[in-house]
Amino acid sequence: MGLSKPQRTEIEDLLKQQIRRKLADYSPETNNMPFHVRLLGKDRMALFSFIQSINTTLGTSVFEQVAATIARPHCKRAINQYKEFNTTISADAQSEIQQIMDDLRASRKKPDKPAETSAILAVAQTGAIKKVKRPRIDLFLESNDGIEYYFDLKTAKPNRDEIIGFKRKMLEWVAIRGAVKPKPKIFTGLAIPYNPYEPEPYDRWTFAGMFDLPNEIKVADEFWNFLGGKNAYEDLLGVFEDVGIALRSEIDAKFASFAPKP
Repeated sequence: MGLSKPQRTEIEDLLKQQIRRKLADYSPETNNMPFHVRLLGKDRMALFSFIQSINTTLGTSVFEQVAATIARPHCKRAINQYKEFNTTISADAQSEIQQIMDDLRASRKKPDKPAETSAILAVAQTGAIKKVKRPRIDLFLESNDGIEYYFDLKTAKPNRDEIIGFKRKMLEWVAIRGAVKPKPKIFTGLAIPYNPYEPEPYDRWTFAGMFDLPNEIKVADEFWNFLGGKNAYEDLLGVFEDVGIALRSEIDAKFASFAPKP
């Protein structure tokens, strides 16, 4: 299936806009690294700083926009930065979530997302109803058969403490949705846009014990092909490469200005 020509164009335009904006606004922050600058050169340090900035932009905004673009033709709704989630949760659901977390952390139970979801939804409208802050949801999809998908896009190598917090968040999203809709068909999970270990499989051991891996985490091609069908991931890599080639001269010219004068 892969990406259509309009999708490719939309993604290319987004990437070019983001890179050119970064280039226009870029000011190297190397004064606090005098040893590095003298060892490697101002131009290389400027490029390193720029790459870090681009990495942040990809992780905080670009990937979720690209994901919505890819998913949109295949779903009833596909929205990044979803802001329509409700803001209430039941005390009984919070207690159930705490019990699940305690059991997982003590290894009394293995992760089982379908069972955890059912247990939370069973008490999602019982007990005191509390107000909570509206969750930040990176990507929301509603499939044509009514399944609601709520994704949190994450960096490729989260640490153990972050993973525990992610798990609680995924369970809380189920409870918050269940507070206003008794029996939603719902998926909450993590999406990791790329595999830093490729060609080796993604190292998921840090998630083991907390996450039901097949039912809560999608990595690299699993995620992009889920959104856009077979070959979506490879097509997307091709789009990024094409944009990189198209902008290479602009990037080179920008950082040549930081090179030492002969």
